[in-house]
Amino acid sequence: MMPDVTIIGAGLAGAEAAWQAARLGSRVRLYEMRPVNTDPAHHSALLAELVCSNSLRAAGPENAVGLLKEEMRRLDSLIMAAADAARVPAGGALAVDRNIFAQIVTDRLTSYPDVEIIRQEVQEIPQTGVVIVASGPLTSGALADSIAQRTGSQYLHFFDAAAPIVTRESIDFAKAFWASRYDKGDADYVNCPMTLPEYEAFYQALVEAEVQVTKDVDKTVVFEGCMPIEVMAKRGPKTLTFGPLKPVGLTDPRTNQRSWAVVQLRKENQAGTLFNLVGFQTNLKWGEQQRVFRLIPGLEQAEFVRFGVMHRNSFLNGPKVLRPTFQMQDQELSNILFAGQITGVEGYLESAASGLIAGINATQIVQNHNPIQFPVETALGALSHHVGCSTSADFQPMNVNWGLFPPLSERVKAKRERGLKLAERALDSLEQSLTQNPDLRPKV
Repeated sequence: MMPDVTIIGAGLAGAEAAWQAARLGSRVRLYEMRPVNTDPAHHSALLAELVCSNSLRAAGPENAVGLLKEEMRRLDSLIMAAADAARVPAGGALAVDRNIFAQIVTDRLTSYPDVEIIRQEVQEIPQTGVVIVASGPLTSGALADSIAQRTGSQYLHFFDAAAPIVTRESIDFAKAFWASRYDKGDADYVNCPMTLPEYEAFYQALVEAEVQVTKDVDKTVVFEGCMPIEVMAKRGPKTLTFGPLKPVGLTDPRTNQRSWAVVQLRKENQAGTLFNLVGFQTNLKWGEQQRVFRLIPGLEQAEFVRFGVMHRNSFLNGPKVLRPTFQMQDQELSNILFAGQITGVEGYLESAASGLIAGINATQIVQNHNPIQFPVETALGALSHHVGCSTSADFQPMNVNWGLFPPLSERVKAKRERGLKLAERALDSLEQSLTQNPDLRPKV
């Protein structure tokens, strides 16, 4: 098969890009180096493997990421279809069984007649044709050199951390309890409450624990949304109690009172046999993780099936080299698009959304149509506008958030009501775009 679109990388962004390009009429060649070559973050050969957490974050439309999910559903997103099918209970969030999720994506793309999957490392951006580079935040070696040569920009970088996972049977439920914050939704989280003395002992051990030696660690730039818990803790003793260990909205049924701090665990799989420590991304040495995290009440005998890890993430200075369509700005290189975290978006859904836009626009280019730029009032448009049009002097990766959207014409004080009005406006705006581009709608 001679491809219309070549895609490098089959993570969430590359998989979504392949699906969108193929469903709109392109023949797609999708390259994935695993399992021929591996990297520190992945553990299987499945496409769209989730490596950091199994949560896709808030599900409700009053949240920007919840709106992004709905917009993607309306554009026949493969990632959202797989996530909905692999969902596990997580209160107001959308969390998935990561193995089922990745298997669904892999099966759908493998069986698609116009998608050819090649298990091979690509070391250079092809010189001809429409290309989407979705090589991920761990891009290195010859391909990284090729990207740097084409973009003409210096790489920026930060470090990303993943949380540990423990078995359910090793959690002491005489000390832990089931609940969701403010009783929102079902009681989907395991909560480990701490008294002040327990928290102080845990905190002291955490800030004194040994970390893994990371190359260039002194020059590390840590993305705020995925900050290692030990780094966060060193900002002050109360920082964690206003962050991942905040006790508000949770009542210990044994005391009928709010604890000083609460560690939450979320289901990692549909069977409910594995749980990850929410907000506990870490770069502590593995032995230190076991020692320190077993100080948490209820986790004294915790069995760790995966320890937290930390790895290098690379991203382009998007506004210098990319358009909001995810094409390169250089007109002579506008047949090259980028997708995923390498563009300066942050998060699973945001990466997949960038792949969705890149896949659509790759086919637009193949079919000699103008690339589509989604309205900035939509989550898709706000995110792509950040990548291609940010005026920040220090461009940094960004999750989708209401701060990226144009303000409402009227002032709304209530946070949830404001979110719902922004979402309503966004979906109306998206509907207008779909009316103008009816081929983007899902085929019935």
